[in-house]
Amino acid sequence: MDLQLKGKTALVTGSTAGIGFAIAERMAAEGATAIISGRNQDKLDAAAERIAKIGSVKAILADAATAEGAATLIDAAPDADILVNNLGIYEAKPFAEISDADWHHMFEVNVISGARLARHYFPRMPAKDWGRIVFIASESALVVPGEMIHYGMTKTAQLAIARGLAEQTRGTGVTVNSVLPGPTRSEGIVDFIRSVVDNKDAPEADREAEFFREYRPLSLIRRLIEADEIAAQVALLSSPWGAITNGAAIRVEGGIIPTIA
Repeated sequence: MDLQLKGKTALVTGSTAGIGFAIAERMAAEGATAIISGRNQDKLDAAAERIAKIGSVKAILADAATAEGAATLIDAAPDADILVNNLGIYEAKPFAEISDADWHHMFEVNVISGARLARHYFPRMPAKDWGRIVFIASESALVVPGEMIHYGMTKTAQLAIARGLAEQTRGTGVTVNSVLPGPTRSEGIVDFIRSVVDNKDAPEADREAEFFREYRPLSLIRRLIEADEIAAQVALLSSPWGAITNGAAIRVEGGIIPTIA
C-alpha cells in the first residue's frame, strides 16, 4: 500500500534507537523526510546514516526533553507535517521511594516535552488543512503497573493532551491520536526485564517468559513487540489513509488492556 507520504516532513523525537528510530526509518521508506533528534552526536550520526540509505533524513542535535532543546529543534525545523512525540523514559521503583524530583522529572520528559512541541506545530496545521500528531503513550496509561506508577501517570496524561488537541481539529484535515504500545523489544526493555524478574541469570527467553507471566499476565501474544510493528501502525495513522482516525487511543499492546478498559 502506498501511504502517500511523499513530500511530507515527519519530526520524530527520541529517534536514534528503539521505537523512535523504527518510526523515522518507516517514514523515510514511505517517502517522507524524517527529521530525527538526539542528545548524542555519534548515535545521531549513526541513525541518520542508516536512514539515509533508504530515504531522506535531517538530523538535529538537541535534547527534546528540555525547553532549550525544543527551541533548537524548532529553529532547525520550523514546520512539520507530522509530529511524533516518542521521547520518553521509564523506571521501576517502589511507590514509597518515588521522590518529588522523580515525579517532576518523569512528567517533564514524558509529558511537557511533547506538549511544548505540539504548542508550536499544532497551530500551523489547520492553516494547511492537513497535519498529524501522534503521541507514543503505553498500555500503562490504562493498566497502570504497580512497579512504576509515576510512569503510568505520564502516559495517561499524554492521552488527555492528545484528545484535547483532537477536539480542536473539527472539520479540518488534521488528526491527533495516541498509540499505546506494549513492552517493545529494545536494549532498555531487556535490561528492565532483567531488573524485575527473580531469575536474573536465566536465558533471555526465560526471563521474557517470566516477565509476561508475573508482570504482564493479561498479554495475549505473550512476547515482546518488535519496534517495526509499532512503526507500521504509526505510519498508517500519519498517512492520508488514517484520516478517519482522530482523537483515538490506538491499542498496539498485544492484548494487555482488557476490552472493557
